Amino acid sequence: MALIDDIQSDLKAAMAAREDFKRDTLRLVVADLKNKQIELGRELEDEDTLAVITKAKKSRQDSLSQYMEAGREDLAAIERAELEVISVYLPEEMGEDELRALVMAAVVEVGAKEPKDMGAVMKALMPKVKGRADGKAVQRIVMESLS
Repeated sequence: MALIDDIQSDLKAAMAAREDFKRDTLRLVVADLKNKQIELGRELEDEDTLAVITKAKKSRQDSLSQYMEAGREDLAAIERAELEVISVYLPEEMGEDELRALVMAAVVEVGAKEPKDMGAVMKALMPKVKGRADGKAVQRIVMESLS
């Protein structure tokens, strides 16, 4: 079963169980998925679906940090709850040790020796960690390994 089918199935279950918050959050995700499908002009593959969900997660994380800085705990709690619903559909986050090992392998693969080679390392590395690691964390570790 495709990831998009899982989401739609969970949406129907949330509607039947009268879980309003989960229903509303999943409706937002399904709307984003439909927009992406229209944009691409084809059915979404799991990779496309993961990209949309990852973007939704990042958006909510950004909103959460802004609400926390502004002292709006009420809005931050909503963002946290939406993150919990969305995170179910993403693969498990990669651990720092596993990420460091992949970075080192990419550095060797590309033959990078100095910080100016960062772009080549990131290009080789990002497809391997897509959806499983935060881009900023990857960038930080790559910079550390090239310094």
